Amino acid sequence: MAAARKIIIDTDPGQDDAVAILLALASPDEIEVLGITAVAGNVPLNLTATNARIVCELAGRTDVKVFAGADRPLVRALRTAEHVHGDTGLNGPALPSPTMPLQDRHAVDFIVDTLRHEPVGTVTLCALGPLTNLALALEQAPDIAPRIDHVVLMGGAYFEVGNITPAAEFNIYVDPEAARAVFACGAPITVMPLDVTHKALTTEPRVTAFRDMGTPVGRAVAEWTDFFERFDKEKYATPGAPLHDPCVIAWLIRPDLFSGRFVNVEIECDSDLTRGMTVADWWGVTDRTPNATFIGDLDADGFFDLLTTRIARL
Repeated sequence: MAAARKIIIDTDPGQDDAVAILLALASPDEIEVLGITAVAGNVPLNLTATNARIVCELAGRTDVKVFAGADRPLVRALRTAEHVHGDTGLNGPALPSPTMPLQDRHAVDFIVDTLRHEPVGTVTLCALGPLTNLALALEQAPDIAPRIDHVVLMGGAYFEVGNITPAAEFNIYVDPEAARAVFACGAPITVMPLDVTHKALTTEPRVTAFRDMGTPVGRAVAEWTDFFERFDKEKYATPGAPLHDPCVIAWLIRPDLFSGRFVNVEIECDSDLTRGMTVADWWGVTDRTPNATFIGDLDADGFFDLLTTRIARL
C-alpha cells in the first residue's frame, strides 16, 4: 500500500468544511493531516479557528494541530456568509466549545515551515476557503512553490456561474488577488468548482444515511446538513444542497470518481461586474498556458458511498 498522502487543510468552517475535515480524519490509510490552518471566510477568523477545533474534538482527534491565519483578504474588506452557515458558521447541532488549544504559531508560518522541512513534492495543500493563507505563504517564501506536491481547492465556477455574485463563487470572490497568486504559482492545481460540487447534492436518503449511523459524528453531519441545505434548496430549487468542500478530500482518496480538463484558469480582479470570476478556457480558444485541472463531473453515488462509509468509522 502506498504511503498516506501528507496534507495541510486550509479552511474556514462552515458545515461543508467540517464534513471535509471529518472525511480526511476518517481516512488515515490514504491521508495524513499534518495540520489545519484557519482563514477568515464563511465567518470571521476567531470563529473559523474555533470551529476547526470543534470538528477535531468531535472526531476524537485532539492531537491535530490547528493554526489561525489571515483575518482579512489581501487588499479587500472581508465578506462573510452567515446567511448560509449561521452566526457561528457551524449552526445546527449543539456542540461544546473546544478545549484543545489553538497553536501559538501563525498559519502562514506553519505552511512555510512544513513545506521547507518535508521532502520536496510530498505535501498537498487542500484549500476549502478563500486562498489568503496560501497566497501569503507564497509571497513570504517563494521558494516553497516548487516544493508543493499539489494544490487541491474548492472554488470557482464556469458553466454553473456564480453563487455570491452572478459571475463569482464565494471563496474566490472573497479574495480574488490571493486566488490569482495561487493560480500563477506553478504548482499542480486541481479545482473543484461549483460545476462539480452542485452535483454532490444532499438528498433526503443521503442525509438519512448519516443520521442512521447513530453516532455523535453521524448525527452532527445530518444536523449540519439540515441547517445549511435550507438556503440552497430554496435558492436553486433542488432536492438537496451541494456538499462543496468534501469533494476536495474525496478526490485525493478516489480520483476515479471525478473527471475534468486541464485548462487555463485566470482570475478576474479588476472588474466591478465580474470580480472573482474564474475564467476557465474550457474550449481551448486562447493561447494561454493550461495551469489547472478544472473538474466538471463526479459519480455522486460513489461520492456519497465513500463519505458515509468513512464517516461511520468515527
